[in-house]
Amino acid sequence: MKELTRAEEEIMQVLWTIDSAFVKDIINELPDPKPAYSTVSTIVRILQQKGFVGHKAHGQSHKYHPLITKANYTKLFMKGFVKRYFDGSYQEMVSFFTKDDKLSVNELENLVKDLKKLKAKKP
Repeated sequence: MKELTRAEEEIMQVLWTIDSAFVKDIINELPDPKPAYSTVSTIVRILQQKGFVGHKAHGQSHKYHPLITKANYTKLFMKGFVKRYFDGSYQEMVSFFTKDDKLSVNELENLVKDLKKLKAKKP
């Protein structure tokens, strides 16, 4: 599955939040300045072609809904991100954010706790 462009991701964030919407509803949820109707409509059709969005016909209009959950997309995105920027090493990624002071000691401790819980659940 392909990654989303910034514009596509913005549309998907709306659909993940409100679950299904007409193009006008998507536009209403976007920040100002609002994009043109035709722009959003085109992006939604691209998302359909990529397999991210489905639709149900309502007369001549279409109501769009996500075909992939935000959690599933995030998982796919993060795998690709870690592979491209950190040679597939999550340890390298955490190390990067720790060294760059973007990850506080408290956040790092919470991460270690979460990892310990996950490890305890695995057989």
